Amino acid sequence: RSNVMFFNFSFKETEEVFKVKKSSYSKKIVKQLKKEYKEDLEKSKVRTEVNSPTDVEPPLEKTGQIKDIGQEDGTANSEHGEEEMEVESEKEEEKPKAGGAFSSALSSLNVLRPGEIPDAAFIHAARKKRQMARELGDFTPVDSEPGKSRLVREDENDASDDEDDDEKRRIVFTVKEKSQRQKIAEEIGIEGSDDEALVAGEQDEELSRWEQEQIRKGINIPQACIFQPAEVNNLYYQNTYQTLSYGSSYGIPYTYAAYGSSENKSQKTDNTVPFKTPSNEMTPVTIDLVKKQLKDRLDSMKELHRANRQQYEKHQQSREDSTKAIERLEGSSGGIGEQYKFLQEMRGYVQDLLECFSEKVPLINELESAMHQLYKQRASRLVQRRQDDIKDESSEFSSHSNKALMAPNLESFGRDRVIYQEQVKRRTAEREARRARRRQAREQTGKMADHLEGLSSDDEETSTDITNFNMERDRILKESSKVFEDVLESFYSIDCIKSQFEAWRSKYFASYKDAYIGLCLPKLFNPLIRLQLLIWTPLEGKCRDFETMLWFESLLFYGCEEQEQVKDDADISLLPTIVERVVLPKLTAISENIWDPFSTTQTSRMVALVQKLVDGYPTVMNAENKNTQMLLKALLLRMRRTLDDDVFMPLYPKNILENKNSGPYLFFQRQFWSSVKLLGNFLQWHGILSNKTLQELSIDGLLNRYILMAFQNSEYGEDSIKKAQSVIACFPKQWFANLKGDKTISQLENFCRYLVHLADTIYRNSIGCSDVEKRNAREHIKQIIKLLASIRALDHAVTVANDHNVKELKILIEGK
Repeated sequence: RSNVMFFNFSFKETEEVFKVKKSSYSKKIVKQLKKEYKEDLEKSKVRTEVNSPTDVEPPLEKTGQIKDIGQEDGTANSEHGEEEMEVESEKEEEKPKAGGAFSSALSSLNVLRPGEIPDAAFIHAARKKRQMARELGDFTPVDSEPGKSRLVREDENDASDDEDDDEKRRIVFTVKEKSQRQKIAEEIGIEGSDDEALVAGEQDEELSRWEQEQIRKGINIPQACIFQPAEVNNLYYQNTYQTLSYGSSYGIPYTYAAYGSSENKSQKTDNTVPFKTPSNEMTPVTIDLVKKQLKDRLDSMKELHRANRQQYEKHQQSREDSTKAIERLEGSSGGIGEQYKFLQEMRGYVQDLLECFSEKVPLINELESAMHQLYKQRASRLVQRRQDDIKDESSEFSSHSNKALMAPNLESFGRDRVIYQEQVKRRTAEREARRARRRQAREQTGKMADHLEGLSSDDEETSTDITNFNMERDRILKESSKVFEDVLESFYSIDCIKSQFEAWRSKYFASYKDAYIGLCLPKLFNPLIRLQLLIWTPLEGKCRDFETMLWFESLLFYGCEEQEQVKDDADISLLPTIVERVVLPKLTAISENIWDPFSTTQTSRMVALVQKLVDGYPTVMNAENKNTQMLLKALLLRMRRTLDDDVFMPLYPKNILENKNSGPYLFFQRQFWSSVKLLGNFLQWHGILSNKTLQELSIDGLLNRYILMAFQNSEYGEDSIKKAQSVIACFPKQWFANLKGDKTISQLENFCRYLVHLADTIYRNSIGCSDVEKRNAREHIKQIIKLLASIRALDHAVTVANDHNVKELKILIEGK
């Protein structure tokens, strides 16, 4: 026969169902089959007792093999173990075994530890123990504790064990073909398909009687079933079987209910269809009963009509509201569509604009850097030339000069002396030529008498330098004109770009504000404005004011429509923000690398521009702004560098300075007045830089360090008083306006003491002179008192007046 493999899965059903099937056989055939079936059972039982002695081991199945024992890890039995099992099973000798030997073999079965995999010998011993126990009639399950053993004997007689024994065994993966007799027994309702099931059914007499009764009822009584819908999977359902009476002798209906739990039955009560027994008695029908029923019927219909009416009104109202909402949305959808279209166009325009700028901004940066470098080189060349001239003159007129000073880095044999002397001669010739040209220009303008050597700026350039500068400048400007030659006007013209964003602002201000366009516009216009400011140098006289340029006029009234201004509108600060981010950085670079503090003209223009920014853009030019701080820091650094590198005051004996036409005297006077000029240039920043910073630079760094030293080497007389007046004229009057007491600022104490010493020297020099010289000396002392009073040094003025019997002190102080 063919063995069919199946998987016996146990599904836990929610209820137990008993369904009776009507047999196709007659009663006589059923009785005869049942009788023959019982006789066959008795014969098979007797044959089993005869052929099963206790000392002979029963044969195995036809295959003579032990089924595979399923281990959890899938590696319990090896293939080699199975072969040994089969050989040992087939060739085993049929020897009777003593009870003591068998019991000792069985005792070894308990040695297996939990989790240990049994070998072939262990399994064979367990099999023999189980078979012997079955033959002796006192079968006890081997190792019923969980984890002790997982041996499964696959035998025909094991399939009919009780439910507890089945749970402890392995699932049998074989299907045996059923005989014709077993099929008939199953069809007529006998439970169990094997011999042991029938034996168990015979032993249980009560169960057998109940089965016979059920079979009799199923054969004799017709059945009526009500099947439930097919959504439930292949189960027997709880149904109530009802039938009508066959005659007057049946007084009550026959009802069959399925066996199962009461809970499950209660859940299926809705599917029960009751059949009542017909009765000859009927309820009498009266007019009142009919009227009552009709009235109740009418009331229920009215209530239903009222509810339907309310629902209808509710739906009508909802329909009207929906219609109004649709009309309102349709009316407003046109504006939203136009806004969406406009914003999509602006999105595309801005993306194209940014792509254009990402390509052109590096070119603009290069051009701006090249132009700045050009001006920086020119300024550095002029400063270096001035420093070389000072070194040459100092070396020429110094009494302590030597070869190392005159020609540094020369060899001991003087091989480079000729080259160095040629360079000095060339620079001297150029310097004297420039001075002659300036002297001639002053004579033509009539300013020769008022001019002092050292007050003019030596910023003249040679024709070669001017030509090279102009050529490079023109080249940069030509390159700048080609930056946007391949771009449409709408992407580089400030007017076109401004009109795009003005249209957005005027049409959809809410989305314009939400996009923070007011904060983005300064950065967007930045490269275009820097391109227009490429040649803007406020240190030159012909330079245009940035407020008169096209970009400033174009953006001046941006965001200033006739409509009411919105609070915190970022467009109002568009120009101040551009000044902060474009103009101030450019001024910072000019101050640090191009501005010359020795040039009074450049300093005046720079101060005027910065003062204009301070007055016109107070939100930008304040101490908290980073760009403003960087600008002021660059100015201070440039002034300190000039003070350290460019200021030089020579010291000569007085006998050398007595000759006013000598070279040392002229060089000394030129350096003194250049220092006074620098002092005035520094003090032009009053009101922009702090007083403390200015006093540190101008008084401590320049006056007390260089100018006072020149005063001490100067002639005591009218010349010194004139120089002192020039120095005091540079001081801002605001420094002394709010001073209290009789003392001036502490930094001017050295200068005041020099003036007192100058008055005493003039008085001593006048002793023994003529009356005219004495009157002149007295006038000089009065001028010194007025100078001391002008800087609020009243204590020193009173001292000088008392020492020299000057009675007009009050008049001199008030006339300061």
